[in-house]
Amino acid sequence: MLKTFQIIAIIQGLFVLSVLFANRKEYKKTTFWLLFGSLLSVLFYIAGDDENNIFVAGADWFLFDSSLFVTFLFLFFRYYMNGKETFAKLDLLFFIPNLVYFIIEVIELNMTADNLLIEIFEIASELTFFAYLMLIVYYIISSKNKHWILYFSIPIAILIGFSSLNDILKLAGFHEFSIFNDHNFNTSILLIVAFLFYFIAFKLINKSQGILPKTEPSKYKKSNLNPKTIEKYQSDLIQLMETDKLYLNGKLSIHDVSKKLKMPRQYISEVLNEHMHTSFQDFVNSYRVEEFINRLKNDQNDQFTLLAIATDVGFNSKSSFNATFKKITGLTPTEYKKQLDKKS
Repeated sequence: MLKTFQIIAIIQGLFVLSVLFANRKEYKKTTFWLLFGSLLSVLFYIAGDDENNIFVAGADWFLFDSSLFVTFLFLFFRYYMNGKETFAKLDLLFFIPNLVYFIIEVIELNMTADNLLIEIFEIASELTFFAYLMLIVYYIISSKNKHWILYFSIPIAILIGFSSLNDILKLAGFHEFSIFNDHNFNTSILLIVAFLFYFIAFKLINKSQGILPKTEPSKYKKSNLNPKTIEKYQSDLIQLMETDKLYLNGKLSIHDVSKKLKMPRQYISEVLNEHMHTSFQDFVNSYRVEEFINRLKNDQNDQFTLLAIATDVGFNSKSSFNATFKKITGLTPTEYKKQLDKKS
């Protein structure tokens, strides 16, 4: 029966991957490849799972491990939520636990007895994958925004959590939970990921929204800007803020910047939207928030209210200041000031 599920899941997985790949240009690049990597790692896991290997009974194909799927899924969700279109090289560090796990498996192949240090590193790696899943669950629940990943993150987190607990109990010399032993764990994971493929296949067939963020057609396809001009315009815009501090003008408009730089308005919008991945208002407000923070750290400004400082750096209203500040820092101005006071 289990092999039947595996075969069905593999067929569904190949179908999903082929449909996604054929339509890859419709989706945002980074989130597409992270989801594709996640599903591909699942496909390898189904085919080559150590406990339920569909091809060779008892084979120890440790490369095909469920943990790689978890890391890809976590990064997919991370980029899905932050909307960034370029993968940050620093995020490759999230794969370190997978590398550690792989090295441990290689070492264990040549070991004749258990090693306490190896076991500790293995448990630590498993707990990292558990943490990845719990971060997804926490964010979805706290933000009250439903997301299809939640239906898979919770059961997999439970399984990995109890599997890690079993390893800890075993290490401490206690009895394990038999329901969460390696064989049952792997079987349960296989059933969950088989349903994952079915779910995504169903969504794709029905052309439902929400599986992957779609690319937005560019308004600037016929632009005459070349890379050198784009670089110059970016530099000019940054210099205008950092040196001339035009953001201090609460009534600053894109028209003012256009006149100052002798740059067409549409080029300012294109450079900001397409190449700096921000809007004019967000670009200006980011400098205002930075200036506000710098002034807040200066003891000479303790006599002024938060709103007075905010007005002085270019914000026109309390509501827009509070909303912008929280959007950029994750805290309200009052919360931020309390944190500063505690540090000092």
